[in-house]
Amino acid sequence: MFPLWDDVPSRRIPFVNYAIIATCILAFFFQLKAPGGGQQLVREFGMIPFRVTHPTERQIIVESRNERGFTQREMLDLSSPISPLMTMFTCMFLHGGLMHLFGNLWFLFIFGDNVEDRFGSLGFAVMYLVSGLAAGVLHIMADSTSFIPTIGASGAIAGVMGAYLWLYPHASVMSLVPLGIFTRLMPVPAPLFLGIWFAIQIFSGLYTSSGGAGVAWWAHVGGFAAGLGMTAAMDKLGLLAPPPSPAERRYAPRYEDRGW
Repeated sequence: MFPLWDDVPSRRIPFVNYAIIATCILAFFFQLKAPGGGQQLVREFGMIPFRVTHPTERQIIVESRNERGFTQREMLDLSSPISPLMTMFTCMFLHGGLMHLFGNLWFLFIFGDNVEDRFGSLGFAVMYLVSGLAAGVLHIMADSTSFIPTIGASGAIAGVMGAYLWLYPHASVMSLVPLGIFTRLMPVPAPLFLGIWFAIQIFSGLYTSSGGAGVAWWAHVGGFAAGLGMTAAMDKLGLLAPPPSPAERRYAPRYEDRGW
């Protein structure tokens, strides 16, 4: 399923959400202009699990087997102009390609404005970064010896999606839904949309080999759980703004009102 819009109105301009989107786009342009297609930027500012768990290592010899079955060794440079822990934040603003960038930022555009409505700008920024950090931590726990740079905003955006699930359990998301060889435009209840998405991440994390398809599945799980948990705690403590009134709600086409 691919989301197009939701039926929850924004009551204020989501400045932080827009700033994050703009920063990711700007960082992507820097990657495109950098030598080697930005590979050095990715290596230096991406989060490499082994580098985080072995912060004093600068170079290491890695053994691998080539297509003929022979063992080969290469020197891997783990140096970075910033500390390994800082790369857990900088990696959130780098992306591996245009589709990677677009997919992440579209989900943030759909869900982030409503979450910022309830958190406020500062609270949203903190929740976003903490969710991204939690995503990185779970990814490291799942594969602490990986030398592959992890980049992308998806872990932090998963936290936004977890927050949205708690804050707007009666919302609907107008989505493109594949039905066999056809695709249909239809409203999907937000808990169903987000629940299916989360289940796919867990299933893929359990049954896809480490690094499979280049997706950090457990980072998505960690970010989603962190965003959901933080939001639930803050809501219970009364630290969030109230939801929109029924009169403010924007209706999705052909979707009955289920109330808040």
